[in-house]
Amino acid sequence: MSSSNPSSTTEGECAAAKAADEAFAATGNPLPNLPIPPPLLSTTPGSWAYDTMSRRVDEEILQRTYEENEEEFQSPDFAEALSNMEALRNELRNAANTKLRHLLPLTEEQAKDPERVEEWQQWYDIMNPYVEAGDTWLTAPWMVTEFFVYRRFMEALGYFDPSNAATCMWDPFLKAKRAGLDTSFASAENLMEKVEALPNTKEGVELAAAFALWGNKMDLSIWPADAANSDVDVFSDVLAAAEKNLLHDDLITLASYCETLREEGGGVIDIIVDNAGFELVTDLALADHLVASGVAREVRFQLKSHPTFVSDALEKDLLETVETYAKLDASTYPFAKKAGERWKSYLENNQWTCHENSFWVQGAAMWEMPSKLRTNLKENCNLAFVKGDANYRRLLGDRYWDYTAPFQDVVGAYFPCPVCALRTLKAEVGCGMEKDQVERASSLDDNWLVN
Repeated sequence: MSSSNPSSTTEGECAAAKAADEAFAATGNPLPNLPIPPPLLSTTPGSWAYDTMSRRVDEEILQRTYEENEEEFQSPDFAEALSNMEALRNELRNAANTKLRHLLPLTEEQAKDPERVEEWQQWYDIMNPYVEAGDTWLTAPWMVTEFFVYRRFMEALGYFDPSNAATCMWDPFLKAKRAGLDTSFASAENLMEKVEALPNTKEGVELAAAFALWGNKMDLSIWPADAANSDVDVFSDVLAAAEKNLLHDDLITLASYCETLREEGGGVIDIIVDNAGFELVTDLALADHLVASGVAREVRFQLKSHPTFVSDALEKDLLETVETYAKLDASTYPFAKKAGERWKSYLENNQWTCHENSFWVQGAAMWEMPSKLRTNLKENCNLAFVKGDANYRRLLGDRYWDYTAPFQDVVGAYFPCPVCALRTLKAEVGCGMEKDQVERASSLDDNWLVN
């Protein structure tokens, strides 16, 4: 397979997306250094994007969400939400022919909330090119529609509507997220024992970042029994085992930069969070080490402002995770409990802070970041960790970049602060890879881009 991402796979261009790109370029805001390729669409049968928007969201995600919350949906308080949800599902069942629409106008009560007004206007601006062009759920860019369908689901439920106390701020994915949390303890106990023993060195940062990337897929069988007194070469062996499936690795550069932050008294580090459950625990473990080792004087968790993608983490998910771990049985999970107690103290002392922002749940490229958020990152953040596949896709605008396009030219050129992306491949989007690595991955697995 060629190391390029051939244009023959791009399904053609979306005229509205091209016009939106041109309009944004005219604003003078920072962009990638390279010509921006067309976005992924959902128009090709057999593609992951097509399957997601024409089948998976309805048949798997929304159906499972209904089944997990059937008691609630059958109650009188949820009658309107259920009807609205069914209408949304009908749109998706006919995704190829259903034209996109804007969010419904805000109610009089909602319009009194500046945050709601701002968020509604942001979505209006994102969707307007595609609504005006008559695009459907499949012909508009996949990133736009995939995020928008969750915002439409929140609209259907009345998530932001204070007139119905039962559905307002009700998380339809909470049961699924709690199930993930409840099954995380054993893996977390194993992980936190290792994190507690990490050295306050460059190798410690490398290992903590590797944990956050791989989670429980890392091979810890070669971890030394007495880690605190082990030679650094043993930690190198653990890292080497984790690196065999890496397509791009800047851990050494990352560790050197973090060492500089430590020497300067610690920096402000943001973690742009992806999922709740065990993945969130690995984010907390990374943040734990960054603070404990002196690399960070503050870690800011950037979290979603409403439920999305089923497992994505809100502030309340993070706080519940910390509280749950702090209350674990010390005789069963001693290291995980101790970690939870540390995490709680970090929050109480403002060494950890939580920040929800509507931008993190919107179908826009990260170079389209609102000026207020961009300025905050530029002026206050020394390093941002961007977690997960969906966030990575947004870093790249969900575009068909050449896989060997330098990360610095695609992302570093516009991102407002130093950035480290931690991502395992789940979609056909990528950059920064060496040609031989792409060829190696392709030869080992035909589905290397999505599994």
